[in-house]
Amino acid sequence: MRYNEYMYSGAEMATSIRLAPEISNRLDRLAARTGRTKAFYLREIIEGGIAEMEDYYLAAETLERVRKGKERVYSAAQVRDDLGLED
Repeated sequence: MRYNEYMYSGAEMATSIRLAPEISNRLDRLAARTGRTKAFYLREIIEGGIAEMEDYYLAAETLERVRKGKERVYSAAQVRDDLGLED
């Protein structure tokens, strides 16, 4: 869900975080140079980063299941054969 969808759904949540001084200064400079708010950039960073984090943890969970033998693994040859792609 993008920011504009939160704005209209009434589901926006306020939160606070502590940033290292160097990161806070960089955020301040970026906001000042572009005329955008720090909150705008924090939302953009979180929205972009959360998808990457979800992908990472889903992959890590799948890898753990593979290592424990709880997830079936197929070779490329098996997949091609199952899809009828073998010549």
